[in-house]
Amino acid sequence: MTGEIGHFCLIVALMLALVQGVLPLAGASRGVPAWMAVAQPAAQAQFLFIALAFGALAATFLENDFTLRVVAQHSNTALPAPYRIAAVWGGHEGSMLLWVLMLGLWSVAVSVFSRRLPLPFVARVLGVMGLVSAGFLGFLLATSNPFERLLPGAAEGRDLNPLLQDPGMVFHPPMLYMGYVGFSVAFAFALAALMSGRLDATWARWSRPWTTVAWVFLTLGIALGSGWAYYELGWGGWWFWDPVENASFLPWLVGTALMHSLAVTEKRGAFRSWTVLLAIAAFSFSLLGTFLVRSGVLTSVHAFATDPKRGVYILGFMVAVIGSSLLLFAWRAPKVGLGGGFETVSREAMLLANNVLLAVAAASVMLGTLYPLLLDALSLGKISVGPPYFEAVFVPLMAPAVFLMGIGPLARWREARLPDLARRLRWALLAGVLAAAVSVAAGGSVTGALGILLSVWVAGSTAVALRERLAQAGGPWRQRLARLPRLLPRGEWGMLLAHLGVGVFIFGVTMVKTWEVELDVRMQAGDTAALGGHVFRFDGVGEYTGPNFVGLRGTVQVSRDGREVAVLHPEKRLYKAQGMPMTEAAIDVGWTRDLYVSIGEALADDAWALRLQVKPFIDWIWGGALLMALGGLLAATDRRYRLARRASSAAMDGAVLTGGQP
Repeated sequence: MTGEIGHFCLIVALMLALVQGVLPLAGASRGVPAWMAVAQPAAQAQFLFIALAFGALAATFLENDFTLRVVAQHSNTALPAPYRIAAVWGGHEGSMLLWVLMLGLWSVAVSVFSRRLPLPFVARVLGVMGLVSAGFLGFLLATSNPFERLLPGAAEGRDLNPLLQDPGMVFHPPMLYMGYVGFSVAFAFALAALMSGRLDATWARWSRPWTTVAWVFLTLGIALGSGWAYYELGWGGWWFWDPVENASFLPWLVGTALMHSLAVTEKRGAFRSWTVLLAIAAFSFSLLGTFLVRSGVLTSVHAFATDPKRGVYILGFMVAVIGSSLLLFAWRAPKVGLGGGFETVSREAMLLANNVLLAVAAASVMLGTLYPLLLDALSLGKISVGPPYFEAVFVPLMAPAVFLMGIGPLARWREARLPDLARRLRWALLAGVLAAAVSVAAGGSVTGALGILLSVWVAGSTAVALRERLAQAGGPWRQRLARLPRLLPRGEWGMLLAHLGVGVFIFGVTMVKTWEVELDVRMQAGDTAALGGHVFRFDGVGEYTGPNFVGLRGTVQVSRDGREVAVLHPEKRLYKAQGMPMTEAAIDVGWTRDLYVSIGEALADDAWALRLQVKPFIDWIWGGALLMALGGLLAATDRRYRLARRASSAAMDGAVLTGGQP
């Protein structure tokens, strides 16, 4: 009965999504306030029924109801309860229901926190989101019903994929989906602005915090996935340029460009059409990622669907959404003008250059991801595009973007002077050059030296920007430092923190790529191996039993200069339900290095194959991502957005109510 209740809730949610998508848009077009007022309660009711459906599906997993096909395929009575919850989105149907749940949550957030915005504008935003939700609810009910019955029911479930039986499965997909789906809000705001004909600073100010929050979630989701792959797959890698990894990276790149473009539109009224196009592109790449994972065109731990009907539906829906939004853009954008002008050397010019570089980088990643799939689909052969291509193309595009990132915050709007910028940033550049020289002298590569230069450059330019703010404050330095948290609005603090995070990230990537060492070695109990200044002693393996697996746990003692620094326990597991073996790496985490040990196959004479790795500063990669996300969160909560929203919405109510130009 629980499954039938969930199925009924999905049907009701689809009806509500259609109401939310049709009536408010018609009301905004015809100027009927009663129709527009339907948007907010419809969005909230739709979310309620989706949440009930999701809760019903979670209950069937907890109850081990193997008469539901999705439960029988992705759960097991021996599966621990937290992983039964994670198994709800461990398969295709449940993950799509999670996608729709996140969209409903974003819709509710817009309906609650945008009450001070003009009613027609909110009606258009929620109307667009309602149509998107209706499309995905239709997909669930037509091709991916999570409540499909399996009669007779299975006696036991097949179990969740052992790769997914990890705490990362609990946090990574919801966080990633919040970012994916969050760009639907920026997309809806952009289309609402196009419909109303108001592509101005006010629209950008309304859209900016929503875009930033979506970017924060996507940043955290990608970082969590990267960390999960690092410790779970047993290879010691953190990014593999997997097509589905790329599918999440594409909206991140375009979303980063969109955030900066919205800043220019808000501050200077420039980049109006370009900003709308980026908003459309960011959500389009989110839909592309959904298509790649759900269509069956990929074989990956990330990919779930293999039914071609699902791929055809998503492809058709993606074409309809992107095509209609681009048609609206082509119709409306030429009428809005170009916005404010600026000189070749100015903050606007540097942000534009960064936007172009990010867009080209996204295009290069998309080409490397889709080109092999296109060749395969046309029966023109199979090719593999891997890290060599992406690193050869991506790094040269990102190096100038990072360099400009250090200059942009110090450049003036509209017009800046190069000699002035050079004078202010000379010490940051000198510090970067000296750090790069030290790297080369220590035996590092040229690419590594470039990474060190850029990371120190970003940190140095951030310090210069902060020092100049302190200098402008006046008074004794002790008082300035005491007032430091209040000297800058949250938006600027967020920008500085996020830029610093980029520098920390680049430093971590550069150090681990340049200086990591590894050793594959055959070891018996009592054997030792030296690597990276550490001595690893293997003490053998012992058997143990988990809740749904049996395993072997090794013991490796690590010492440095005769002093013990860690005891590591790499594991080999065999999951009973699927008979699938898994390797669990053991990691000793440190500020300046990780010690990474994974155990391989058993060899003759009670020996084992072990992989030993020393990875300098690798955790700075995720530390940098966390700083970026914290910076974005600070920027999104800037008090200026709330105050400006109240003032501008009151002034614009009359003009937007008729849908006319100001």
